[in-house]
Amino acid sequence: MRAQTLAKSIAKLTLTKKADEVVLMDLRGLTSMTDFFVVCSADSDIQVRAIADAVEDGMVKKGVRPWHSEVGSSNWILLDYVDVVLHVFHKNLRQFYKLEKLWGDAKMQRVHDDEAPAKTVRPARRTGRPVRKRRTVS
Repeated sequence: MRAQTLAKSIAKLTLTKKADEVVLMDLRGLTSMTDFFVVCSADSDIQVRAIADAVEDGMVKKGVRPWHSEVGSSNWILLDYVDVVLHVFHKNLRQFYKLEKLWGDAKMQRVHDDEAPAKTVRPARRTGRPVRKRRTVS
């Protein structure tokens, strides 16, 4: 799987667990460490773990396993797929590390969920009472 395709697949998998601010960073030509970073945020430590698990499970189904993973704390998980490195941050920690600013020369692309939530149409309320007509006074 090409690095860019792998990065997009990983980014889409983060969205299955409602990751926020998903950014795909193209590091080709800037470093030999990796080709892409995928960075995303979560609202809680539990969501951080859920996003990482969803990505790992989804990629295993595609026959791709991480080369390395790091869980330094419950609010930052790193999954290293060699050509692509995923960073799942708790929102507060992401603001502290500011990877987008650190790698400011990278081409960055925000990844959004393509599926817009379906609008729910509520039926008109029925009270069971007949509708009264207003009388007009002449």
